[in-house]
Amino acid sequence: MNLLEQAEELKAFERRLTEYIHCLQPATGHWRMLLLVVSVCTATGAWNWLIDPETQKVSFFTSLRNHPFFTISCITLIGLFFAGIHKRGVVPSIIAAQCQMILAEYNMSCDDTGKLILNPRPHV
Repeated sequence: MNLLEQAEELKAFERRLTEYIHCLQPATGHWRMLLLVVSVCTATGAWNWLIDPETQKVSFFTSLRNHPFFTISCITLIGLFFAGIHKRGVVPSIIAAQCQMILAEYNMSCDDTGKLILNPRPHV
């Protein structure tokens, strides 16, 4: 394989990697937005739950029943974390990090968008 063919293959790999990471961005944005909304709802519900004077006077489960917004948003947040939302919000970064690990063997790296970075050869 000559040098020109190698360069073309590197360009094709870079193009496919950037395309793949770019296609993940909308879904990642949706997961991040969902996590933000549920987190804000949980924080708002927690604040209302904590400042309610009845919370100190009744049992824990009764206070949760008195504040269904907090209870539902908290259960939703926990469910989202069990479903892996903390990973789905950073998928492009995970893929870029794994590519950087593999490309390091070939004296290359890539940025978070998938663009290849050719490192200088080490001096022997």
